[in-house]
Amino acid sequence: QVQLVESGGGLVQAGGSLRLSCAASGRTFSMNPMGWFRQAPGKEREFVAAIMRSGGSTSYADSVKGRFTISRDNAKNTVYLQMNSLKPEDTAVYYCAAARGFNLRDPSATGGYDYWGQGTQVTVSS
Repeated sequence: QVQLVESGGGLVQAGGSLRLSCAASGRTFSMNPMGWFRQAPGKEREFVAAIMRSGGSTSYADSVKGRFTISRDNAKNTVYLQMNSLKPEDTAVYYCAAARGFNLRDPSATGGYDYWGQGTQVTVSS
């Protein structure tokens, strides 16, 4: 059974940093796209960042570009999201996602991902 487990969320002041981790189990995702999404109260889930297969390209939402960095450690079957210069508007539940296939036509679309974690809360105080 495939599981994605996020960790690293918490409460941080504006301008601070957090590093989220997503550990996958049940299968290897080294050749598969993985992504991070977030959902704030009363809002729809939105794309944050994605990384293609091992050593592949990355993409980011405009709102986080230059502040967030997605990376992966295939030996640990884990993907990370380094978040710097956090803002109150970054407050949300952050979800990790993985695709079953090797490529995604649109890495920012939730429908392209087959597996999801349960989320980790990130709260940024002003």
